[in-house]
Amino acid sequence: MRHPASLIRLLAGLGSIGLTLLLAGYAQATAGGLDADVSLGAGLLPWPPVKLTAALCAGALLLVPLSFAVDRLLRGDRRRVADGVLAAVAAYGLTLGLDLAAGGLTTLTHPLPGGIGRTDPVYGHLAPVLAFMTAVSTAGLRRWRTALATTLTLAGLSGLVTGYASPLSLVLALLIGWTTAHGIRYAVGEPLPCPTVRQVEQTLAQCGVRPLTVTATGPCSYLVTQRDGRPVLDVHLIDRQAQASGLLRHLWVVLRVRTAPRPLGLRPLRAGLEHQTLLSYAATAAGARTRTPEAVAQLGPDAALVAYRQLIARPIAELTEDELTDEVLTDAWQQLALLQRRRIAHRALDPRNVLVDAGGAVHLVGLTEGEIAAGDLLLRLDVAGLLTVLALHAGPTRTVAAAMRVLGPGPVGAALPLLQPIALPRATRAALRPHRELTAELRAEVQRHLPQAPSEPVRLERLRPRTLLTVAAGMLAGYLLLQTLFTADRNPIGVLADADPGWLAGAALAAVASYLVATLGVIGFVPERLPFGTALTAQVAGGFVKLVSPGGVGGIALNTRFLQCAGIPTAQALSSVGASQMIGLALHLLQLAVVSSLLGLDSDGPVEELPSGWVLALGLAGLAVLIVSATAVPWLRRRVQALLRPLRAEVLPRLLDMLQQPGKLAVGFAGQAMVSATFVTCLYCCARAVGEQPGLLAVAFVFMAGNAAGNVMPTPGGAGGVEVLLTNLLVGASTMDKPAAFAAVMLFRLLTFLLPILPGWAAFAWLQRRRAL
Repeated sequence: MRHPASLIRLLAGLGSIGLTLLLAGYAQATAGGLDADVSLGAGLLPWPPVKLTAALCAGALLLVPLSFAVDRLLRGDRRRVADGVLAAVAAYGLTLGLDLAAGGLTTLTHPLPGGIGRTDPVYGHLAPVLAFMTAVSTAGLRRWRTALATTLTLAGLSGLVTGYASPLSLVLALLIGWTTAHGIRYAVGEPLPCPTVRQVEQTLAQCGVRPLTVTATGPCSYLVTQRDGRPVLDVHLIDRQAQASGLLRHLWVVLRVRTAPRPLGLRPLRAGLEHQTLLSYAATAAGARTRTPEAVAQLGPDAALVAYRQLIARPIAELTEDELTDEVLTDAWQQLALLQRRRIAHRALDPRNVLVDAGGAVHLVGLTEGEIAAGDLLLRLDVAGLLTVLALHAGPTRTVAAAMRVLGPGPVGAALPLLQPIALPRATRAALRPHRELTAELRAEVQRHLPQAPSEPVRLERLRPRTLLTVAAGMLAGYLLLQTLFTADRNPIGVLADADPGWLAGAALAAVASYLVATLGVIGFVPERLPFGTALTAQVAGGFVKLVSPGGVGGIALNTRFLQCAGIPTAQALSSVGASQMIGLALHLLQLAVVSSLLGLDSDGPVEELPSGWVLALGLAGLAVLIVSATAVPWLRRRVQALLRPLRAEVLPRLLDMLQQPGKLAVGFAGQAMVSATFVTCLYCCARAVGEQPGLLAVAFVFMAGNAAGNVMPTPGGAGGVEVLLTNLLVGASTMDKPAAFAAVMLFRLLTFLLPILPGWAAFAWLQRRRAL
């Protein structure tokens, strides 16, 4: 078994090792002072007793793990001893590797007592001993834990006193041994003690059960027949493996979804046992059919058992079409209604937990994750879950009709916003995967009965994977910017403070002009008449939207929503925005190719370090390779056709409609072409404002290449990626040094990204009040 606690301890140990190395690298005065104080105190001790103690400690370091290994072998724990030997070897290898890697950190070492050489960065004697005994496990063995702690303490003090170890080398040795042990335990797994049939029989007898035969039917289940004709029992074992199974996945679900149940692995074994039993008794008291506990007992500190009366029934997925009658569907909803009347949430209504016996009676089992005194949201989730489970096998029409008969229109309509995959149990989502349209069909069927029912999905996600990616990319971007700032020879802030006011005003005007031409680039591809002022306000609002969306995604969504609110149907709005984006991308690439060609013809000095005219040739060659690949490989050809189908079906017809208004189309082309020109002008003015004189062609190439590549970063507005790329490209494109280039880029980003946020927010709010967004 791979217990998640071992993985968590492994990560914590790696983090602690990293912090210790950072302390040794950056807090050299503190670490050196600590080592000097220890050496000074050790020099005051009498030498013969110290030397004798050191010899005894060295013997104890060998004797304690050897004795512990013999004890474990005599007790038949050979697997753990083998794991301990593997951990000790790995720990020793890591100490040797770290000795080589961190040999230059003088804070980890000091001169040897004889003055010949220096000590090792890691006091390697301790790591293998701690790794061995931790991997074998001393849990519950108080004497061995005491012997290990005493031996490590005395050996560490002996190393400090004799001068063969420094404080940080001791800390590293202990951390490496502890971390390696838990890494090995997680990598190879831990042996799982399983109770014998005899232990299960004795425990059941103590609970009043009269077992006749006990048969293991699985790794954690037993079938028990009783004397005197008593009912047969299904016994389920709850152990550490069952508690911790899938803990990391459950933790991720808890982090991501607001309504996720608390993972069983975070509960003590006894608390999980009591919770499971309480839910079963509460459901039985409510009149619902479920498994009823006949006996509950604990088998030591790591296992417990629950004995249920045997239920002979089949999962609903195994029923044939003839067996899945309207009476069965009605009974399933009646069982859920009984639970909901007592405000009991099942929380795991998936195809495995809805059982039907031979008489057609439905049983709702698997109440492990349920809750009593549940809130309305959890009860609605159960309705949505059972709707999906039944519809998978009986179809939406019969399922919704049965739900309306039993629950009524209120609960069914309230569950409609929760008919979304993230709200369903994992097994239900897996069963739903081949039936992608089922959720939409269920929605349509419910709305056919209840046209007034709310259909907008409820936001259940607390955290999206995209948010984590954005945060990670933002941290990386901040690190890169700080590296650029602190490694500069001159202070970029000082360079920025001395900026020329005239060129600064020109840069500001160019930044303002970018919104005007962007407005032309949008309305030029919309045949319908749009107010220029309102469209300009929408482009200003895009300055705020950049803050909360990666790259150009926010601008596309904003313009699409603006056109929708202007009365343009969704398909036409998407086509207009798609056409403007497609033309803008084509013009941007064409301008980049032309600028790179001109730059190659007129390259002097540092500009030669940049790509020049061959960029166009390489681009065309790469495009040719892509086209050939897309046409030669069948699956790739089908994928490209699927991607281009919306372009052929919607965007191109929209462009053909625009050909009937050539004047407006020319305005759109001009606007899209001038967007890049205004930004190039702004960046050029920023460079002149900080006292530099780069070539206009070089600046144009830097912006067109760096801005496009930087916006691939999944951060708001491409923050971090744009700054780093533009700075490095400016340094290579001209005689600008890194501080001046960084200052010019930061001034450019201040004018085009940071300052527009506040007016963008005001424009966004104004458009919302006017219902134009």
